Amino acid sequence: MAEEFDLVILGGGTGGYVAAIRAVQNGLSVAIVEKEKLGGTCLHKGCIPTKALLRSAEVLQTAKKAEAFGVQTGEVSFDFEQVQKRKDDIVAQLHNGVVHLMEKGKITVFEGIGRLLGPSIFSPLPGTVSVERNDGSDNTMLIGQNVLIATGSSPRTLPGLDVDGMSVLTSDEMLTLQKLPSSIVIIGGGVIGIEWASMLADFGVGVTVVEASERILPSEDAAISKEAARLLEKKRIQFIVGADIDVTEIERLTAGVRVPIRHEDENKLIEAEKLLLSVGRSANVQGIGLENTDIEVIDGVISVNDVYQTKNAHIYAIGDVIGGLQLAHVASHEGIIAVDHIAGKKVEPLPYDHVPACIYSSPEMARVGLTEEEARQRGENVRTATFPFKAIGKALVLGEAEGFVKLVINAEDDVLGVHMIGPHVTDMISESALAKVLDASHIELAETIRPHPSLSEIIGEAALAVDGKAIHL
Repeated sequence: MAEEFDLVILGGGTGGYVAAIRAVQNGLSVAIVEKEKLGGTCLHKGCIPTKALLRSAEVLQTAKKAEAFGVQTGEVSFDFEQVQKRKDDIVAQLHNGVVHLMEKGKITVFEGIGRLLGPSIFSPLPGTVSVERNDGSDNTMLIGQNVLIATGSSPRTLPGLDVDGMSVLTSDEMLTLQKLPSSIVIIGGGVIGIEWASMLADFGVGVTVVEASERILPSEDAAISKEAARLLEKKRIQFIVGADIDVTEIERLTAGVRVPIRHEDENKLIEAEKLLLSVGRSANVQGIGLENTDIEVIDGVISVNDVYQTKNAHIYAIGDVIGGLQLAHVASHEGIIAVDHIAGKKVEPLPYDHVPACIYSSPEMARVGLTEEEARQRGENVRTATFPFKAIGKALVLGEAEGFVKLVINAEDDVLGVHMIGPHVTDMISESALAKVLDASHIELAETIRPHPSLSEIIGEAALAVDGKAIHL
């Protein structure tokens, strides 16, 4: 059986379902093929469930500090089973919402595995999608005038280290834990590793983070990385940076793992109940029929142009599967651009320097634009300024006065980058992202009137600090 659509989308994650909605808005008929649940990794195994767990950890720590606010709570404890239930309830509610959006848009959803076919009786062009249905019924052929690949990514593993879901886990398995471990070694000090480290430490787990680079969060501005390490060490998280691990030498014990680490010409052995492997994500390019097309896979990701077309011009790809910034909001915007291009609209390439990125640990971190190092590497005449939260009244009111905002400016007063660490910065970064869109100068940031008291005042103070004119410092 064959069905025809204007657009067939492989993958119903954030990028895929947002693209589908935009396509319907553009008057296209749309089918989505999803092998698991609509919402993809972000909704079920990433953004939403981890942030729900982080919120529970934050509330726990707030309750423990309640006495400092004059609130008597007595002994504070938590029920991890209830923490997990709350997380699952949030995911279920949002999943139901996505299902409703598909029904509202009359988007046909096929539950199963989709594979691209080469030229055949169905179409002279490659790209017909064969759907192996989850319900075991006969394969369905979907003939799309256009195809959008949005198959996402999966946790990267390391050769020689088997993920058993018991003692060695990725972030996927961590989300299904029924009981917290007493201790854990996290291999990888990037964004995902640091979010898990912060959360688990706040829940009382003994955490050791092992990072091969010379600092945690190596993609962040160096000042943010340094401050993050300082504040996270207050949670008794142990960091071993510049470390070398031969994963084939990791031992499985009766009640955990033993991890041999070479650090500064010394050999160390660390034992823990669990090991979390957090070394990035790999694009899901296998098993989707790319070999039946002209699509190029370079360094493990699909190669596309600036409107997300592959070598087969009617087949597009977006999100984690094309590499780049592996963020849900990036995939969504890439999908919108691709679908608008399919609909014949004029589109502009996505300016990736305008994309905000957040780390939802405690403390939170957020950034948009270039780090100081990146700006200097591009030959910019760089000026920087920082302003601390301890000089902001609202931060003191909240009892969260650690951290700062850092601005990176060039000789023409353009805002090249904004970097934040501290309370609620994942919400505040949007103002700086808008500044990038509007090509604002730091002077315009300084002249923007913000309410007092508010955390956002720190952005204006940091902008004033560029010229040595900060008011409250």
